[in-house]
Amino acid sequence: MIRILCTYPFLSSTIIFPLGRTTLLPSKVCKGYSFLHLGNWVRAKTPFSTRTVSALTRSRSGMEQVLVENEVQQVRLLDSVNDEHGGVIVELSESMDSKVFASMLKASLALWRSQGKRGVWIKVPIELVNLVEAAVKEGFWFHHAEPKYLMLAFWIPEGAHTLPANASHRVGVGAFVMNKKREVLVVQEKSGIFRGKGVWKFPTGVVDEGEDICAAAIREVKEETAIDTEFLEVLAFRQSHKSFFEKSDLFFVCMLRPLSFDIEKQESEIEDARWMPWDEYEAQPFVQNHELVKHLVEICKAKEDEAYFGFSPVPLASKFSNQKSYLYLNDRDLKGSKVR
Repeated sequence: MIRILCTYPFLSSTIIFPLGRTTLLPSKVCKGYSFLHLGNWVRAKTPFSTRTVSALTRSRSGMEQVLVENEVQQVRLLDSVNDEHGGVIVELSESMDSKVFASMLKASLALWRSQGKRGVWIKVPIELVNLVEAAVKEGFWFHHAEPKYLMLAFWIPEGAHTLPANASHRVGVGAFVMNKKREVLVVQEKSGIFRGKGVWKFPTGVVDEGEDICAAAIREVKEETAIDTEFLEVLAFRQSHKSFFEKSDLFFVCMLRPLSFDIEKQESEIEDARWMPWDEYEAQPFVQNHELVKHLVEICKAKEDEAYFGFSPVPLASKFSNQKSYLYLNDRDLKGSKVR
């Protein structure tokens, strides 16, 4: 144990030193030095005042000292990176005892608090679920979960936090596909609210993570019916709330052009699939009695009569990311305005 001689009667506390070089740290109130040894962690029981805490804190590029009150212990800090909003992100990957993790977390929080950090994010892989309880006891909450990890969040400053909420919407697509015979591609589902009711509906599905709306519509049609298509437009979209585990829902109705015509239904999800004459589809009681579907039918008919124009995808390049993105816009009216 390293001790510092001091001529002032201050409270005794512990400073934890994660070290990367050999150096001497002078004390502003004590007649002595803390000796830092290359490549190791050391512990030092030293008296000092609260006004020296800021002087004893350094960035990760050099030294770091963490105050742990009234306890002498040797503790490593959690590896972290700074985010763009004054906080830190921790991605756990090392198996450890929950008590060891709790000590590391306490010491790390003390450091981040002294540095004026704000939000703290801890990504816990599913194999380290034993560490979650220790974090929750320190005040962390569940922000969101994915199949292979749980994201925990913590707010250091006093008052209400300003961390962004978890994703609030699920995104779905419906595909309006009509051939030159004015037949529309429809399916009957094996599960869900329409199971066993004889309802013929457009192919629909949920957009996958990282998937574009236009790509999702093409994929869903291919999966459910084996029909190849070309994406044309987003005709309309609907927003609803508390539809799936309290999440909101965005549903995009898309128009696609068929490139093939031989149907092969998806055995796992689709009871039947066919090309149905438009008038027959429109005459279904389900269509006539469902307000949303009635609106969609009116839009699709207007589109076929060239009296309605939706939004076509325009690829965009971003200065902030290498990922492609799309802007959906009314290309026809935009071109018309330029001509005038």
